[in-house]
Amino acid sequence: MPTADVSRKFETLRIARAYGRIYLSPQCIERIKNNQLEKGDCISATKIAGIIGAKKTAELLPFCHPIPIDYIDIKVSITEEFVEVVSTVKGVARTGFEMEALAAVMTALLNIYDMCKAYEKESMVMTDVKLISKKGGLS
Repeated sequence: MPTADVSRKFETLRIARAYGRIYLSPQCIERIKNNQLEKGDCISATKIAGIIGAKKTAELLPFCHPIPIDYIDIKVSITEEFVEVVSTVKGVARTGFEMEALAAVMTALLNIYDMCKAYEKESMVMTDVKLISKKGGLS
């Protein structure tokens, strides 16, 4: 089964943004806010995990082309009910960065789950993961 042929496309600046959230107990939200998780600083680790997730996307998805990423930003916001993650991924390539932006969000959310699983398990819910914008190319 072949990959998509992007050889005829032009290299252009492309930007993708993705979003997701994880619902947690109020106690776990407070632990994150106060940097009281046994595994360490959840916010910093989540940002790093998101960056790694974007960079490793082509290794995880068999039909995703490895493309040069020029910029990754992971924003993490905490509310009383959930932690939300927004990723921005951009670069100059023949294909877009939507899979990298989505992988960044999912990896960041998985990191939060991993760091909080000692305190709660079944009540954590990752949801609303979606592409929120895509620019560049023909779209």
